[in-house]
Amino acid sequence: MSNGEGGGAATERLRLGVNIDHVATLRNARGGAHPDPVRAAQLVAGAGADGLTIHLREDRRHIVDADVEALSAAAILPINLEMAATEEMASIALARRPNAVCLVPERREERTTEGGLDVAGDQARLAAYVAPLRAAGVRISLFIAPDPRQIEASKAVGADIVELHTGPYCHAAPGAAREAALALLQSGARHAAALGLEPHAGHGLAFDSVGPVAAIPEFAELNIGHFLIGEAVFTGLEAAIRRMRAMMDESRGRAGAAS
Repeated sequence: MSNGEGGGAATERLRLGVNIDHVATLRNARGGAHPDPVRAAQLVAGAGADGLTIHLREDRRHIVDADVEALSAAAILPINLEMAATEEMASIALARRPNAVCLVPERREERTTEGGLDVAGDQARLAAYVAPLRAAGVRISLFIAPDPRQIEASKAVGADIVELHTGPYCHAAPGAAREAALALLQSGARHAAALGLEPHAGHGLAFDSVGPVAAIPEFAELNIGHFLIGEAVFTGLEAAIRRMRAMMDESRGRAGAAS
């Protein structure tokens, strides 16, 4: 979610962050050490991804503390640590110093992250929460809806990055509903970039939905996980990532040629 140092632009290569949480989900289903997230990270890097995303949840349902330690020590790719804004997670992030943390809402009963963080409704607390992380050199990303109010609040609390929630776009029926959701992502990315934030996007992206999002010139990075791990069952992880990488590059290239 946050592997580069500058903002997105139409002439820049769109980065791909790969979430490997569900490699750990598969391991945990049986116990033991296989499949190994570190081995997955090596394959992700070899396939052309730019960063790793891992979500250390309160209930440790997939990634666990030992994975964070092992992946940090391996230093294969820059790590984006997704986490809830709790004191426990702040302590872990300060100890590990990932490239970035992405703050997300988290409910124990949810299957996956269901919506964006309400930054505007929790602005004072989040501003105090991110300050020590930023002081330690950790980049701050906030997972939010493409809502101007949330984008502006993210800037106010000291975020470096906003990751715009692509779930409503991905899950919308093709046609007017999907086009309306895409328009919100386009305007949200422009608004974030105008404020000096680095716009990223993620959640639910797949081969059939990534192209229009990759074509939005302000996006610097897309983060994709569950779909790629699921596709790997059929084609292999490297092949799935290489195809996604190629589709992103093709869409960004077409958008640049048309501008």
